[in-house]
Amino acid sequence: MAILIADSGATKCEWCVVEKGKLKKTLFTLGISPYFLNGPQVEELVRRDLYPEISRYKIDAIFYYGTGCKNPANQKMILKALKRVFPDIDITVNHDLMGAARAVCLQEKGIACILGTGSNSCYFNGKRIMKNSPGLGYVLGDEGSGAYLGKKVVQYYMYNTFDEELRYRFEEKYKLSDMDILDKVYTQPLPNRFLAGFTLFLAENRGHFMVENIIEDGLNDFFFQHLCKYSESWKYPVHFVGGVAFGFRDVITQLCDSYELEQGTILQHPMEGLIRYHS
Repeated sequence: MAILIADSGATKCEWCVVEKGKLKKTLFTLGISPYFLNGPQVEELVRRDLYPEISRYKIDAIFYYGTGCKNPANQKMILKALKRVFPDIDITVNHDLMGAARAVCLQEKGIACILGTGSNSCYFNGKRIMKNSPGLGYVLGDEGSGAYLGKKVVQYYMYNTFDEELRYRFEEKYKLSDMDILDKVYTQPLPNRFLAGFTLFLAENRGHFMVENIIEDGLNDFFFQHLCKYSESWKYPVHFVGGVAFGFRDVITQLCDSYELEQGTILQHPMEGLIRYHS
Protein backbone atom coordinates (compact mmCIF):
# COMPACT_ATOMS: atom_id res chain seq x y z
CA MET A 1 0.00 0.00 0.00
CA ALA A 2 1.38 3.43 -0.97
CA ILE A 3 0.14 6.78 0.21
CA LEU A 4 0.79 10.28 -1.08
CA ILE A 5 1.30 13.08 1.43
CA ALA A 6 1.24 16.75 0.42
CA ASP A 7 2.35 19.77 2.41
CA SER A 8 1.57 22.96 0.53
CA GLY A 9 2.31 26.59 1.16
CA ALA A 10 1.59 29.43 -1.22
CA THR A 11 4.96 29.21 -2.99
CA LYS A 12 5.75 25.49 -3.09
CA CYS A 13 4.16 22.13 -2.39
CA GLU A 14 6.09 19.08 -1.22
CA TRP A 15 4.73 15.68 -2.28
CA CYS A 16 6.00 12.40 -0.82
CA VAL A 17 5.13 8.85 -1.86
CA VAL A 18 5.37 6.53 1.14
CA GLU A 19 5.16 2.76 0.88
CA LYS A 20 5.13 0.48 3.93
CA GLY A 21 6.39 3.34 6.06
CA LYS A 22 9.35 4.07 3.77
CA LEU A 23 9.81 7.18 1.64
CA LYS A 24 9.88 6.21 -2.03
CA LYS A 25 9.81 9.55 -3.82
CA THR A 26 9.83 13.26 -3.04
CA LEU A 27 9.06 16.04 -5.49
CA PHE A 28 8.08 19.68 -5.41
CA THR A 29 5.55 21.64 -7.43
CA LEU A 30 4.41 25.22 -7.30
CA GLY A 31 2.45 26.04 -4.20
CA ILE A 32 -1.30 25.50 -4.19
CA SER A 33 -3.10 28.38 -2.53
CA PRO A 34 -6.87 28.55 -3.00
CA TYR A 35 -6.52 32.33 -2.77
CA PHE A 36 -4.32 32.45 -5.86
CA LEU A 37 -5.47 29.42 -7.89
CA ASN A 38 -8.97 28.26 -8.83
CA GLY A 39 -10.14 24.67 -9.24
CA PRO A 40 -9.22 24.21 -12.93
CA GLN A 41 -5.78 25.74 -12.32
CA VAL A 42 -5.12 23.39 -9.40
CA GLU A 43 -6.22 20.44 -11.52
CA GLU A 44 -3.95 21.52 -14.40
CA LEU A 45 -0.95 21.94 -12.09
CA VAL A 46 -1.42 18.52 -10.49
CA ARG A 47 -2.09 16.77 -13.80
CA ARG A 48 0.93 18.39 -15.49
CA ASP A 49 3.59 18.51 -12.76
CA LEU A 50 2.67 15.73 -10.33
CA TYR A 51 0.77 12.92 -12.01
CA PRO A 52 3.45 11.90 -14.57
CA GLU A 53 6.04 11.63 -11.79
CA ILE A 54 4.01 9.29 -9.56
CA SER A 55 1.83 7.38 -12.04
CA ARG A 56 3.90 4.20 -11.68
CA TYR A 57 3.04 3.93 -7.98
CA LYS A 58 -0.18 2.32 -6.78
CA ILE A 59 -1.50 5.10 -4.57
CA ASP A 60 -4.27 4.03 -2.21
CA ALA A 61 -4.77 7.28 -0.30
CA ILE A 62 -3.81 10.94 -0.49
CA PHE A 63 -3.40 13.14 2.60
CA TYR A 64 -3.22 16.80 1.63
CA TYR A 65 -2.36 19.61 4.05
CA GLY A 66 -2.41 23.11 2.69
CA THR A 67 -2.54 26.82 3.29
CA GLY A 68 -6.02 28.33 3.16
CA CYS A 69 -7.73 25.00 3.74
CA LYS A 70 -9.24 25.89 7.09
CA ASN A 71 -11.93 27.58 5.01
CA PRO A 72 -14.47 24.82 4.11
CA ALA A 73 -15.08 26.28 0.65
CA ASN A 74 -11.36 26.25 -0.16
CA GLN A 75 -11.05 22.74 1.23
CA LYS A 76 -13.89 21.56 -1.01
CA MET A 77 -12.35 23.21 -4.07
CA ILE A 78 -8.97 21.51 -3.53
CA LEU A 79 -10.66 18.15 -2.93
CA LYS A 80 -12.68 18.39 -6.14
CA ALA A 81 -9.60 19.32 -8.17
CA LEU A 82 -7.62 16.37 -6.79
CA LYS A 83 -10.57 14.03 -7.33
CA ARG A 84 -10.67 14.93 -11.02
CA VAL A 85 -7.06 13.75 -11.36
CA PHE A 86 -7.32 10.81 -8.93
CA PRO A 87 -11.00 9.71 -9.15
CA ASP A 88 -10.52 6.27 -7.55
CA ILE A 89 -8.30 7.26 -4.65
CA ASP A 90 -9.42 8.11 -1.12
CA ILE A 91 -8.44 11.76 -0.55
CA THR A 92 -8.41 13.78 2.67
CA VAL A 93 -7.83 17.54 2.59
CA ASN A 94 -6.86 19.40 5.74
CA HIS A 95 -5.32 22.73 6.72
CA ASP A 96 -1.66 23.39 7.46
CA LEU A 97 -2.12 23.80 11.22
CA MET A 98 -3.55 20.29 11.44
CA GLY A 99 -0.55 19.10 9.43
CA ALA A 100 1.82 20.79 11.85
CA ALA A 101 -0.02 19.37 14.87
CA ARG A 102 0.09 15.82 13.54
CA ALA A 103 3.72 16.21 12.49
CA VAL A 104 5.00 17.21 15.92
CA CYS A 105 2.46 15.70 18.32
CA LEU A 106 1.72 12.50 16.37
CA GLN A 107 -1.09 10.84 18.42
CA GLU A 108 -0.17 12.54 21.68
CA LYS A 109 -1.55 15.63 23.40
CA GLY A 110 0.50 18.78 23.02
CA ILE A 111 0.83 22.36 21.89
CA ALA A 112 1.78 22.75 18.22
CA CYS A 113 3.30 26.01 17.00
CA ILE A 114 4.10 27.21 13.50
CA LEU A 115 6.87 29.79 13.26
CA GLY A 116 7.60 30.38 9.60
CA THR A 117 6.71 33.31 7.35
CA GLY A 118 3.63 33.58 9.56
CA SER A 119 2.82 32.14 12.98
CA ASN A 120 0.05 30.04 14.46
CA SER A 121 -0.54 27.69 17.38
CA CYS A 122 -3.05 25.24 18.80
CA TYR A 123 -3.74 22.74 21.54
CA PHE A 124 -4.00 19.27 19.95
CA ASN A 125 -5.56 16.41 21.95
CA GLY A 126 -4.00 13.67 19.84
CA LYS A 127 -6.93 13.58 17.42
CA ARG A 128 -8.35 17.06 17.02
CA ILE A 129 -7.40 20.68 17.42
CA MET A 130 -9.27 21.77 20.55
CA LYS A 131 -8.01 25.35 20.94
CA ASN A 132 -6.45 27.83 18.52
CA SER A 133 -5.02 31.19 19.55
CA PRO A 134 -6.27 33.55 16.83
CA GLY A 135 -3.71 34.68 14.28
CA LEU A 136 -4.22 38.26 13.15
CA GLY A 137 -1.92 38.20 10.14
CA TYR A 138 1.35 40.05 9.60
CA VAL A 139 -0.16 43.55 9.97
CA LEU A 140 -1.78 43.09 13.39
CA GLY A 141 -0.10 39.97 14.71
CA ASP A 142 1.99 37.01 13.56
CA GLU A 143 4.21 37.42 16.62
CA GLY A 144 7.43 35.43 16.37
CA SER A 145 7.08 34.89 12.63
CA GLY A 146 9.56 35.72 9.91
CA ALA A 147 7.42 38.67 8.85
CA TYR A 148 7.27 39.92 12.44
CA LEU A 149 11.03 39.66 12.96
CA GLY A 150 11.71 41.12 9.52
CA LYS A 151 9.50 44.11 10.32
CA LYS A 152 11.66 44.74 13.39
CA VAL A 153 14.80 44.68 11.23
CA VAL A 154 13.29 47.26 8.88
CA GLN A 155 12.21 49.43 11.81
CA TYR A 156 15.66 49.33 13.37
CA TYR A 157 17.19 50.31 10.04
CA MET A 158 14.74 53.03 9.02
CA TYR A 159 14.53 54.55 12.52
CA ASN A 160 18.34 54.65 12.53
CA THR A 161 18.44 52.44 15.64
CA PHE A 162 21.09 50.11 14.23
CA ASP A 163 24.63 51.07 15.12
CA GLU A 164 27.03 52.04 12.33
CA GLU A 165 28.30 48.48 11.88
CA LEU A 166 24.83 46.94 11.37
CA ARG A 167 23.69 49.79 9.11
CA TYR A 168 26.72 49.19 6.91
CA ARG A 169 26.06 45.42 6.76
CA PHE A 170 22.39 45.99 5.95
CA GLU A 171 23.11 48.47 3.17
CA GLU A 172 25.84 46.29 1.65
CA LYS A 173 23.59 43.24 1.62
CA TYR A 174 20.31 44.71 0.39
CA LYS A 175 21.12 47.99 -1.39
CA LEU A 176 17.58 49.25 -0.77
CA SER A 177 16.61 52.86 -0.29
CA ASP A 178 13.93 53.84 2.22
CA MET A 179 11.58 54.45 -0.72
CA ASP A 180 12.33 50.97 -2.11
CA ILE A 181 11.39 49.39 1.21
CA LEU A 182 8.18 51.39 1.58
CA ASP A 183 7.18 50.58 -1.99
CA LYS A 184 7.67 46.83 -1.46
CA VAL A 185 5.74 46.89 1.80
CA TYR A 186 2.82 49.11 0.79
CA THR A 187 2.34 48.72 -2.96
CA GLN A 188 3.96 45.47 -4.09
CA PRO A 189 2.37 42.01 -3.73
CA LEU A 190 3.23 39.63 -0.87
CA PRO A 191 4.82 42.15 1.55
CA ASN A 192 4.81 39.51 4.31
CA ARG A 193 7.29 37.41 2.33
CA PHE A 194 9.42 40.46 1.62
CA LEU A 195 9.60 41.23 5.34
CA ALA A 196 10.26 37.60 6.26
CA GLY A 197 13.29 37.63 3.99
CA PHE A 198 15.12 39.84 6.51
CA THR A 199 15.32 36.96 9.01
CA LEU A 200 18.37 35.89 6.99
CA PHE A 201 20.05 39.14 8.08
CA LEU A 202 19.37 38.18 11.69
CA ALA A 203 20.75 34.68 11.18
CA GLU A 204 23.90 36.03 9.55
CA ASN A 205 24.57 38.52 12.35
CA ARG A 206 23.99 36.40 15.44
CA GLY A 207 25.97 37.54 18.43
CA HIS A 208 25.40 41.27 17.93
CA PHE A 209 23.39 42.52 20.90
CA MET A 210 20.83 44.36 18.72
CA VAL A 211 20.22 41.26 16.60
CA GLU A 212 19.85 39.08 19.68
CA ASN A 213 17.39 41.60 21.14
CA ILE A 214 15.21 41.49 18.01
CA ILE A 215 15.14 37.68 18.00
CA GLU A 216 14.51 37.28 21.72
CA ASP A 217 11.88 40.03 21.93
CA GLY A 218 10.05 38.82 18.81
CA LEU A 219 9.90 35.20 19.96
CA ASN A 220 9.02 36.23 23.51
CA ASP A 221 6.04 38.15 22.10
CA PHE A 222 4.80 34.86 20.61
CA PHE A 223 5.21 33.05 23.94
CA PHE A 224 3.46 35.82 25.87
CA GLN A 225 0.61 36.52 23.44
CA HIS A 226 -0.15 32.92 22.48
CA LEU A 227 1.41 30.14 24.55
CA CYS A 228 0.46 31.81 27.81
CA LYS A 229 -3.20 31.73 26.72
CA TYR A 230 -3.26 27.91 26.87
CA SER A 231 -3.46 26.34 30.33
CA GLU A 232 -2.32 23.16 28.56
CA SER A 233 1.08 24.77 27.83
CA TRP A 234 2.17 23.77 31.34
CA LYS A 235 0.67 20.27 31.13
CA TYR A 236 1.97 18.96 27.80
CA PRO A 237 5.04 19.39 25.56
CA VAL A 238 5.22 22.49 23.40
CA HIS A 239 6.34 21.64 19.84
CA PHE A 240 7.47 23.87 16.99
CA VAL A 241 7.65 23.63 13.22
CA GLY A 242 8.96 26.13 10.68
CA GLY A 243 12.12 27.81 9.48
CA VAL A 244 12.15 30.53 12.16
CA ALA A 245 11.68 28.03 15.00
CA PHE A 246 14.36 25.74 13.60
CA GLY A 247 16.81 28.53 12.79
CA PHE A 248 16.53 30.14 16.23
CA ARG A 249 15.94 26.96 18.21
CA ASP A 250 18.51 27.98 20.83
CA VAL A 251 16.32 30.98 21.72
CA ILE A 252 13.22 28.76 21.75
CA THR A 253 14.96 26.50 24.28
CA GLN A 254 15.89 29.46 26.48
CA LEU A 255 12.32 30.79 26.41
CA CYS A 256 10.83 27.40 27.23
CA ASP A 257 13.14 27.23 30.26
CA SER A 258 12.22 30.79 31.26
CA TYR A 259 8.48 30.09 31.06
CA GLU A 260 8.95 26.63 32.65
CA LEU A 261 7.49 24.86 29.64
CA GLU A 262 8.41 21.37 28.46
CA GLN A 263 10.01 21.79 25.06
CA GLY A 264 9.02 19.14 22.56
CA THR A 265 10.08 18.57 18.96
CA ILE A 266 11.38 21.33 16.70
CA LEU A 267 11.08 20.54 12.98
CA GLN A 268 12.13 22.74 10.08
CA HIS A 269 9.49 21.14 7.83
CA PRO A 270 6.41 19.13 8.84
CA MET A 271 6.82 16.38 6.23
CA GLU A 272 9.22 14.31 8.33
CA GLY A 273 6.65 14.12 11.11
CA LEU A 274 3.71 13.59 8.74
CA ILE A 275 5.40 10.53 7.29
CA ARG A 276 5.76 9.12 10.81
CA TYR A 277 2.16 10.00 11.63
CA HIS A 278 0.64 8.34 8.57
CA SER A 279 2.94 5.34 8.76
